[in-house]
Amino acid sequence: MKAEFQSQLSESITGFLAYKRALGLSFETETYALRLFDRYLVEQSITDVDAITSELLDTFLVSRRRNSPRSYNHLLGVLRRLFDWLVNQGLLLRSPLCDRPRRETSQRVPFLFDKELARRLLNVARNLPDNPYALLRGPTYHMIFALLYGLGLRVGEISRLCRKDVDFQRNLLVIRQTKFSKSRLVPFGPCMAKSLQQYIDCRERKFGELQPDDPFFSFRNCPISRHTISQTLHSIIPFLGVSVPEGVAPPRPHSLRHSFAVGTLLRWYREKKDPAQYLLHLSTFLGHVNPESTAVYLTITEDLLTEAGERFAQFSAPLIKGVKL
Repeated sequence: MKAEFQSQLSESITGFLAYKRALGLSFETETYALRLFDRYLVEQSITDVDAITSELLDTFLVSRRRNSPRSYNHLLGVLRRLFDWLVNQGLLLRSPLCDRPRRETSQRVPFLFDKELARRLLNVARNLPDNPYALLRGPTYHMIFALLYGLGLRVGEISRLCRKDVDFQRNLLVIRQTKFSKSRLVPFGPCMAKSLQQYIDCRERKFGELQPDDPFFSFRNCPISRHTISQTLHSIIPFLGVSVPEGVAPPRPHSLRHSFAVGTLLRWYREKKDPAQYLLHLSTFLGHVNPESTAVYLTITEDLLTEAGERFAQFSAPLIKGVKL
């Protein structure tokens, strides 16, 4: 079996990741970043740790074309943690990384999918053509995006889903070892159950019965990676006629999860529920460790402002009437 890392730092990177995972961190995006760095070291024919200089690291960082400060700082942070760990382990005398994080300006507002835009996304995904490396591509991505939008799952959770994790007897998904190294149960309704069953039937007619440990979403017997899902969504966006307002981040897979959270809050307002009383429920459903993490998703939209304004008007009306001017 080919080793995951091939450079002079391969053993050190493997040890660093093992240490982080032993602390309960999944480190998926960090692993992807370190694969890029490992590949770069191989391409540059680096055979000695002493050849990894600050200039080399600066050149690598520039080569990745990370335009946003947040993306650039994430990659920089991964490298910094790696080299700090190497120093602490006595494998290096000092870190060669000298670059500083880029200054982040005000955060852009996340892009949100409304029901109509989500419907168009699913329709385009359903009609994606097959290619030699991806059969049943349309039904697969239609189901993936339906789960992201309809249940607010993370992209990595979709990628790791196995056949045994879809329980039709209780109508729920078993999400195993997620972002915070915890598992959770995610219930789904009859419409989602019907869609999931139709997808499984379609796959099994094409490829035979799925075994319990088989990936639920796969091409060529391999789980579809979160990066492939992201690339596919980006390829679809131009066909949706989306106009991204100034100050709003471009659509990405996480936008579907964000849209689910905001849509849930809006529905509670319209059902005359107190969102504060149900926020813990949403936090648990999304797999957050606390409601504060969930609050990040609750972007104020025009619809939410309208509903909140009407709620406040109903609350304040009796008080205003009682005031003598």
